[in-house]
Amino acid sequence: MNRAEINAFCATLPATAHVVQWGNSDVWKVGGPTGKVFAVIGWSDGKDAVSFRVTDLAFEILPDSPGIRPAPYLASRGMKWVQVFREPGVDKMGLSDTSLQDHLRLSYAIISKGLSKKKRAEMGIPEPDL
Repeated sequence: MNRAEINAFCATLPATAHVVQWGNSDVWKVGGPTGKVFAVIGWSDGKDAVSFRVTDLAFEILPDSPGIRPAPYLASRGMKWVQVFREPGVDKMGLSDTSLQDHLRLSYAIISKGLSKKKRAEMGIPEPDL
């Protein structure tokens, strides 16, 4: 997936908001523009990259795969975030499109779980299935 495709996918998730922040990064939030960040799409060495929240287990396993690393800044602050990027000379990102979508959905669920039950209900956000 490229940057436009990732943005289009994130837009399909309920009650999300897109803002441009942090050096022209596409930042996706659940719960509106002042909500909680679940994905950041930006650049890594001039190539598309996407960072998102993962489970503790995925944080231990995924960075061992080519094109995936602990997310700069976020992971160094103790947060369980990874960044998927294109390795130099490789035309695709470190995950298949389907796997990337699955991880973005999971990031959305993990982050939305931090919202109150009342707020989730008001915004039509499904109960996270974690």
